Amino acid sequence: MPSVFVQGRPTASYPPLAPEARRGVVRRVTEVGEEVLHKPCRDVTEFGPDLAALIDDMFRTMYVAEGAGLAANQVGVGLRLFVYDCPDDHGVRHVGHVVNPVLEPLEPTARRLLDEGEGCLSVPGATMPVPRPDRAVVRGLDKDGGPLVVEGTGYFARCLAHETDHVNGHVYLDRLSRRERKAALRQSADRRDEVLARRAANAAALDRNTAALDRNAAALD
Repeated sequence: MPSVFVQGRPTASYPPLAPEARRGVVRRVTEVGEEVLHKPCRDVTEFGPDLAALIDDMFRTMYVAEGAGLAANQVGVGLRLFVYDCPDDHGVRHVGHVVNPVLEPLEPTARRLLDEGEGCLSVPGATMPVPRPDRAVVRGLDKDGGPLVVEGTGYFARCLAHETDHVNGHVYLDRLSRRERKAALRQSADRRDEVLARRAANAAALDRNTAALDRNAAALD
């Protein structure tokens, strides 16, 4: 089996960071309690350079925040869009973006729930067990408006479901009991400053790396 799938298609090789991240800028990650995270996002209706630039920014922001996926409302933009760079349980890497994603319902006989740890960049530092199906199929569009189908199993299926929840106005805390939710928020309060400091350090390191790559490219011209 190929070791990397990009936009749901097998790819022979791929760089450690998606090329979009080199073009993007880091945006602030919204946090639980902010209105944009708790209401359904709007469909994307315009495809062009602005959408492409948003995707670039989201990839860069996701890497700086050490995430496996990031939805547009997590950078304050209420559009149905997410990006991802996530492994499945077999070590296969999946990279891409989905515009206007819809999670297909699974037949009951095809559903096997996995109750495993889940975190969220908008709840920094907290991780709680959340039951999710071990398989997911998301249909949507790419940044040019072309049809797209992305399938995942295991951890990648969890990522697809988690990010689709975001564009529907839900965070993973909504799937927890009141007691579990309070525990997650306590975790986040205890660890938030440490997480944000690490993100700032990651952003500075990525800026340095990008500048070095740009200098090397200019030297070759």
